This record gives sequence, C-alpha cells and structure tokens, in this order.
Amino acid sequence: MIEDVVAWVLLVAVAAYACAGGTDYGAGFWDLVAGGTERGKRPRWLIDHAMEPVWETNNVWLIFVLVIMWTGFPVLFQTIFSAMWLPLALAAVGLVLRGAGFALRKPARRLARRRVYGAVFAVSSLLTPLFLGATVGGIATGRVAPGTQASADAWSNGTSVIAGLLTVAATAFLGAVFLTADARRFDAPDLVGYFRLRAWCTLVVLAVLAIVGLAVTHDDAPYVHDGLTGGVGLVLVLIAVVSALATAWLLYRVATGWARVTAIGSVALVVVAWGLAQRPYLIPTSLTVSQAAGASTTLRWLMLVSIIALVLVGPPLVLLYRLDTRGALQPLTEADLRQAAPGREPENP
Repeated sequence: MIEDVVAWVLLVAVAAYACAGGTDYGAGFWDLVAGGTERGKRPRWLIDHAMEPVWETNNVWLIFVLVIMWTGFPVLFQTIFSAMWLPLALAAVGLVLRGAGFALRKPARRLARRRVYGAVFAVSSLLTPLFLGATVGGIATGRVAPGTQASADAWSNGTSVIAGLLTVAATAFLGAVFLTADARRFDAPDLVGYFRLRAWCTLVVLAVLAIVGLAVTHDDAPYVHDGLTGGVGLVLVLIAVVSALATAWLLYRVATGWARVTAIGSVALVVVAWGLAQRPYLIPTSLTVSQAAGASTTLRWLMLVSIIALVLVGPPLVLLYRLDTRGALQPLTEADLRQAAPGREPENP
C-alpha cells in the first residue's frame, strides 16, 4: 500500500532529524552547562567552530517531516497540532530563538550581548527537544485522538515527561560524541577527554531514564510498551543498546569516527523501534496509517517529489557532512587571504 511506504518515509525522516538535529541540540546543551565565561571558554570555542558549517542544514529534515505530515497524513497533522499546539508552538519559538542566538553571539562585540545571545541559544537547545519529546510521549499514550481538544494532560503526563527527558539526554549523548571527534580534529586533547567523559555520563543517564520509562509506560502507554518489549521492536532496542555500548568502547579507544556511526545508529534504531511499536497506528489506538492517509493520487505525487528531493538534496548533504568532518569547511583567516591574493607575497609578521 502506498500509504505504508509514505509512513516509512516519514519515520526515516524523523530518525534523520533526531540524529542530525539532535547533534546540534546536544552541542547547545553542553554550551549551557559549560560554566562561566572563563571556565566555559574552551568548550564554547569548540562548539562554535564545530557547528558553524552545518547547523542550519540539519533543519532540512524537520521541514521534510512537516511536509510529509500535512500532505500525506493530513488527519494526523490536524490532530497533533490541534491537541498539542502549545508544546509545538514553544518548540518552534525555541527553534527560532536558538538559531538567532547562535548567529548573533559570535559577531557581537560587547561581552554582555554575547552572554545574552549565548544564553538564548543554550536554553533554547534544551527546551526545544524537551517539548518535541513531550509531544511524542503524548502521542504514544493515545491521549490524543481525532477531535481531541487541546489540554495540558495530553503532553504533561508521565510518559511525556520521560520522553522529553530521554530526548534531551539522547541529544546530549550525540552532541558529546560528535564534539569528542571534533576536539580530536581540532587537535584539542584536553577537550577530547572533557567531552568523552560527558558522553559516558550521559549514557548512564539514558540507561536510568530508559528503566524508569519502561515502568511508566507499562500502564500509561501499554500498546507502545508491548511493542518495544517484544518482537521486532525489542530486537531493534537491543541492537541500539549494543551500539551505545560500542560507542562507549570506541570513545575509550579514541576511535571517534566509528563512535559517531554507532552513536547515530543507536538513536536511529530507537526511533525506528518506536515507530514499529505503534503499528498499524500512527496514534495508538485511535488512528491507523490508512485512516490518516490522504488521497492515493496525492500520496503518489508525494512519493515522486520525495524521490526527486532525495536525489537533488541527498548527495550535497552527504558531501557537506563529509567535508565538515574532514575539516575542509573552516573559515579563512586573514593570513590565508593574504597568501591567496594573486601576485601578492605573504607579509611577514
């Protein structure tokens, strides 16, 4: 069925945003907890340099998710945004403020303004994934259904709180792993140990939250709980756990390139496991994939556009990420510009 294929595309897009956008949110989280001006100077220096080339690009996946939702599954889009408009609006505001804070912090000349912009960026990096995770938790509980009126209970229940905290912890884990690799790339051994320790600590937090989440969802979200603790969902969760443990070991060996791969794999597998745990529902247990899907003609055109978008956007994104991880996208210094000027000899200092 065409709607099942589109649902898979939506799930893959959500997983891509969880990994790509989650890494950026995680970097912002570590910016928030880096400490005062002097103590946090080195970590924030690395965060700025590591995020600068790609931070805007990662939001492409969020746009892709929204387009598929409102075009392919309009009932799902209407239901979620009607019943949980407040956390989604707060997440959207946080997304905008986060981008503005990051963009304005570096060129600001006054220290006071840099602190304000930095605080906006860091706090928004915490609140945005928290509200997005709370929304996902509300969906998993089944409290939201077509025709449901907006209420705080839909996104402030136990499952939503755990899902929000798990989302923040997962982004912090991804951010720490990638920043460990970036510290090695920028030849900053002190920051390699700094972020590696934080990646390990975040893994412990994730394990504790996962155990608590299993207890909470047993009664609050039984359909998803059963899907994650049995069948294919359980298999994917176990592989994700192995990937996370492999990440910790690879960080110990300072094999940061492979650590990024296993870290992404662990988060992506959990997202896919969650999607499979809800089958055949998009909102357990009130809205199936077929009930939420739009017209067949619309879905076919959506698939065609998605394929074209993947062909046009996919290779440039891969190239961008590859160039970034190799350090080929760093801004030119004044000395570089002098050396690159045609017919001009480099000036002596």
